[in-house]
Amino acid sequence: VELDDLPDDEEPKVLREDTRRRRRKKAISSSSGASMDQITVEFVLPTAARGGSGPDTLPLEVAGNWTVEQVKAQVWLKAVTLNLCPDFYQRFSPDHCILLYQKKGNVCEIYDKHQVFQTLDCIRYWRALKKDVGRIQLVPRPQPSDESLQYQRYLNYLIGYDVTDVSNVHDDELEFTRRKLLTPRRIELSDRDAKLYSMDPWVTRKPLPEHLLTKVSNAHVLMVIHIRTASQTIKVSIDDTPAQVLVSFFAKTANKRVLLGIPDSMCEADFVLRVCGRFVGDSVFNGWYPTCLKTVFDDVCNPSAPFRGNNSPANLSLSGTHEQLTIDEKDHERVFTISMWDCNRKFRVKVLGIDIPSLPKIPEFIVFIEASIFHGQQLLAQERTSSKTFSEEVLWNCWLEFNIKIKDLPKGARLNLQVVCGKQPLTPNSKGTKSRLLYYVNLLLIDHRSLLRQGEFILHMWKMPEKSEESSSSINADKLTSATNPDKASAMAVAILLDKYCYPVVLPKSRNAGNRDDGGRDREMPNHLKKQFAAIVATDPLHPLSPEDKELLWHFRHECIRDPRAYPKLLGSVRWGRQEDVLATHRLLERSSAWDSSGLDVGLAMQLLDCHYSDAQVRSMAVRKLETLEDDDVLRYLLQLVQAVKFEPYHDSALVRFLLKRALRSKRIGHFLFWFLRSEIAQSMHYQQRYAVLLEAYLRGCGEDMLQDFRKQVEMTEALQKVTREMKAMSADKCDITAQVVFQLRQKLETLQLSGLPESFRVPYDPGLRAGALMIEQCKVMASKKKPLWLQFKRADPTTLSRDPIGIIFKDGDDLRQDMLILQILLIMESIWETETLDLCLLPYGCISTGNRIGQIFSADH
Repeated sequence: VELDDLPDDEEPKVLREDTRRRRRKKAISSSSGASMDQITVEFVLPTAARGGSGPDTLPLEVAGNWTVEQVKAQVWLKAVTLNLCPDFYQRFSPDHCILLYQKKGNVCEIYDKHQVFQTLDCIRYWRALKKDVGRIQLVPRPQPSDESLQYQRYLNYLIGYDVTDVSNVHDDELEFTRRKLLTPRRIELSDRDAKLYSMDPWVTRKPLPEHLLTKVSNAHVLMVIHIRTASQTIKVSIDDTPAQVLVSFFAKTANKRVLLGIPDSMCEADFVLRVCGRFVGDSVFNGWYPTCLKTVFDDVCNPSAPFRGNNSPANLSLSGTHEQLTIDEKDHERVFTISMWDCNRKFRVKVLGIDIPSLPKIPEFIVFIEASIFHGQQLLAQERTSSKTFSEEVLWNCWLEFNIKIKDLPKGARLNLQVVCGKQPLTPNSKGTKSRLLYYVNLLLIDHRSLLRQGEFILHMWKMPEKSEESSSSINADKLTSATNPDKASAMAVAILLDKYCYPVVLPKSRNAGNRDDGGRDREMPNHLKKQFAAIVATDPLHPLSPEDKELLWHFRHECIRDPRAYPKLLGSVRWGRQEDVLATHRLLERSSAWDSSGLDVGLAMQLLDCHYSDAQVRSMAVRKLETLEDDDVLRYLLQLVQAVKFEPYHDSALVRFLLKRALRSKRIGHFLFWFLRSEIAQSMHYQQRYAVLLEAYLRGCGEDMLQDFRKQVEMTEALQKVTREMKAMSADKCDITAQVVFQLRQKLETLQLSGLPESFRVPYDPGLRAGALMIEQCKVMASKKKPLWLQFKRADPTTLSRDPIGIIFKDGDDLRQDMLILQILLIMESIWETETLDLCLLPYGCISTGNRIGQIFSADH
């Protein structure tokens, strides 16, 4: 009971502390008692289907603190005790059944065996309906059909990774995320316009260029429309939509339908306009003008997007408020979880030892473990073991206690373990000693369910690459991964032990309103500090802030939150290792409307998605701003957004869902997302699982036509990769390419073409182009280090206006992200140029001297 809710005549204004404590205890006890009563559940058993005798239902009193796994065990035990269908319950284990329940006409699966029964979605649903008895159905776990297994193998082939392989995971986050991404995929597919998705319109909003303006007369333009081998010229307004153009075309050709081969049963609704191999969206001509004015007539094609996979929505909710989870003033029998915010002891880890099959050949012989706790790039605490002689097995068996309490660990905090060696005995106080990082690994201290990690872990570590290795260019991102090394046979393994507790220790979502601390709300920034504040906000994002700057920003955080430009600096000043500061930050973000009401600043949003910010609420806020991006802009920043996925602590995130949704809306975005993800999966073992889960979620919703396109591209890529490697082996040490090497290449390509290559395929760097057969006599090997192939393909699209071949340079063994970055920069510069040119047109007459060349005008500021 809140005292402010009571009238003055019912409660004195001043209460003694013991009276308040008594009232608070009574309120907590009554609320927890109502939620922690035994839950009566009626289990529908699969006995009748298997010819068993006895009742089809089994009532059971379920304790709220049981896990789903324990509930199934209790049902099994009672079924065996009552001798229900002994041929089934005595032969099989509880894992042979799954739990289902009905919610709003949908069948939902309770699949998280670790979840506490009290926190299940179905319990809240039954209580909302005021049902005294809930009903759960046990059904035998369905075995995947041959068709589904074959389909999964097909997807794994396209992905380049087996997403069903869980041999290298220490929890179920992989399968957990595969199920959770089912919901956003289903929502997107249910809202998707099938016809619009099939046509994939691509609208560009920009003024008509000068060479097209000359073709416009009285706001009209002549358009040549082709249908099969015939054509018809019509005059259309530049304000017409494609639908209006189709109406005009049919009106103009009403007496020529037979000549054009259009059946009487068909009308304009059965056709779409296609420009140079691309479909046209529903926009005025000013918005969708083609690079040429010839338009092709196509039948409307139906999308083929089968939905495969588990249709059961996820029902996951383990975390609650601190008041719901706390053990304070609760009866022992009513405890089913422990709130992390009740854990006042310092966090510690026991380092058992390290073990490696083969000792690396290094001159250093002294080794120690450095253990750090990070949140993003912010170091929260650090400890290290004593130094020992480096051998194949080194044992410490020592506890490291960190200067941070368990209650202050934020979600996303990771324990970073590093094997460091040196040339002489190292002591904690030794200075000037050169040390070398050999191996590293990370463990998220709070898992994807918001549970504190407990127990023993054996983590296979990543080897620190040598400076000369090409892979070292991405080491800063790789060092953030929470994945372990899949090469267990040769990897360094570290064994650690975390404290164990009698119950799950859960990180609460929030505290109730009564515990909020609004310190700093009324602090108004003095005038003499406003200039300093403005200078801090204007500081380059790469320039680190001083401790004094951070203290100033945090002290006036309520002032900062009014200016979105200050968000990256303010959030970088938060002490994420203090629970009170984290909660205060979340409350600030929840109450602030400045961010959502401000204009779109992509650079600002992207700053909050870099490696410095691991807080889910901060990253979700950045993604929320990106939701307004047009498809053109999503493509423009897609490379960076895919890289930013590496900085997410968990597989499932707002950014991952954003990328999935936008790819499922646009085939073009989906095409490039496929290749960006697939290239990362092929290159980076550190993030294979995360990218593979996202790619699988996309492929299950992109449609059969897209899957077939991807299959052809992958087949062509793999075939050319094999040829490239063979040619590289033949001329690895040669600076120039001999005629014999070119002859060998053409022979291999001819053999390849006869062996069943796809007749046509979409070009990976431009899905609007469809390449056909190789023009073998025009192919060659280039003389650069990687010996890339210079390939020429015929155009496979019969409606294309150009007959020029499609040229592709195929390179293997290089990181093309740098080349893609250069191309991206050029595109952004082009868009800035167009924008700035438009701005010049809007300036008052006389602002720019007509004698200045355009290069001189832009040289100073642009």
